[in-house]
Amino acid sequence: MLDSRIESPLDLRLKDWRLRTGKTRIFQHGTTETGETQMSADSLLIILLVGLVAGWLAGLIVQGTGFGLIADICIGIVGALIGSWLFPQLGVHVGDGLVNSIVVATVGAVLLLLILRLFSRGGRW
Repeated sequence: MLDSRIESPLDLRLKDWRLRTGKTRIFQHGTTETGETQMSADSLLIILLVGLVAGWLAGLIVQGTGFGLIADICIGIVGALIGSWLFPQLGVHVGDGLVNSIVVATVGAVLLLLILRLFSRGGRW
């Protein structure tokens, strides 16, 4: 069956540009024309910043100090994954934004550190 869609002048220009350059246009919200997700440098910087703050806060809450720059970022990023999975499972919606992301990541990181502490001390807090 033939595609009955009529291409607009913009579609034709984009197709011509892709053929000439071999590139795919990236839209502002991070997806390409084919639906692939692209991560910008800004997005990566935000993820690292949220991970650093959340890991540092979780270290202060659980242990009393941070764990160092790299460890705080790793703990915060893993905590963000845990928190972003756990909150919807509990029916809790915190919202969008940087502060809300830090809260979710911090709660996840605190849970991660408490679980790690439980296993590293042989079941004792």
